[in-house]
Amino acid sequence: MDYTYILDKIYQKPLKVAEGDCKEYLREIFEFHLSNTPYWRGKAGNVDLDEIFQGSLNEVFEKVFNSGLVVEEDYLRSNWLDFVPDGYSGRIRFYQSSGTTRERAIGHWDRGYSSVLLRYLRESLDGIYGLDRIYNESHQMRALAHGPYGWYQDEISELVWSYGGVLYFIGMETEGLKKVYAKYGTEALLKALKPLVRYTERVMKKDRINTVRSAPPLMSLFEGYADSIETIMISGVGINRDLFSYLRETFENAALIPFYGYYGFGDLVGIQKGGSFWYYPNHPFTIIFPLKTSDDGYRIVRYNERGLVGVIIARPELLIVKVEDETALRVPPEGPFGWDGFGDPFRRV
Repeated sequence: MDYTYILDKIYQKPLKVAEGDCKEYLREIFEFHLSNTPYWRGKAGNVDLDEIFQGSLNEVFEKVFNSGLVVEEDYLRSNWLDFVPDGYSGRIRFYQSSGTTRERAIGHWDRGYSSVLLRYLRESLDGIYGLDRIYNESHQMRALAHGPYGWYQDEISELVWSYGGVLYFIGMETEGLKKVYAKYGTEALLKALKPLVRYTERVMKKDRINTVRSAPPLMSLFEGYADSIETIMISGVGINRDLFSYLRETFENAALIPFYGYYGFGDLVGIQKGGSFWYYPNHPFTIIFPLKTSDDGYRIVRYNERGLVGVIIARPELLIVKVEDETALRVPPEGPFGWDGFGDPFRRV
């Protein structure tokens, strides 16, 4: 299975992937990695895919987590090469996580996944926020993005270009920033990011930026230009009702779009629901359910119940089954999404 086939046959309508197609794809990915990837070959003798892939997608998800397939975080961080399929012929690039909470991890993407992610982002952003009606031949997207180099830069570049826009990407050193922000506040954070502050001010004074991709503590840098900003994409620590109230009061003309980012799969698009923020993964490549543990093993929580975030990343170049050190609510389908999401993720810094 390669990305040409995936894009042509499986992912024509990113937000309309049927449960049966998702299960079939997921099984093919497991079969491939259990035969071809060093880490997963070591598990193959103890995995009964016929048993695992009986029942609904929710049941399959639980059985995957209850079959001894969860990857330990420390092992993944130390042995990332064990997760690259032998002889893989795609175009792989290794990326680092942002490292805002702990030391950076290393993971890999096939270049084809960028095309998959772009389709998901465009369908979601246009379907929920109507960005395709804002930016066109007569009105160009002019964007400024803050963030670490790597997948983040590639993703936002492809997204802006897809709207016919231009992008200023102002990279920054992000390792340990969540701890700085939690302990010392915004002023200390901005002091640690002096070059970013300086170059942001330089661009904002010279160009008429209408689209911003940044993090909550940095939004004060754009207050003086609020009248010209039409779209704000935001992720990271501090996304809550108070932040969005501030953004709505300050940037009255802007669409506010919450994102949930992770180096293993990129950004997921969110929706504000009252005082909550719900995020929806890009099935079938990323499947997420909050989980709880009991004497019977892992179980998906009920709607609006909080649990540990369980993630399956399933792609030709990468298969990861993880339980994150983070909790979230299980939330039902919403808007254009035909599957469950997760809400108000929380990780103690």
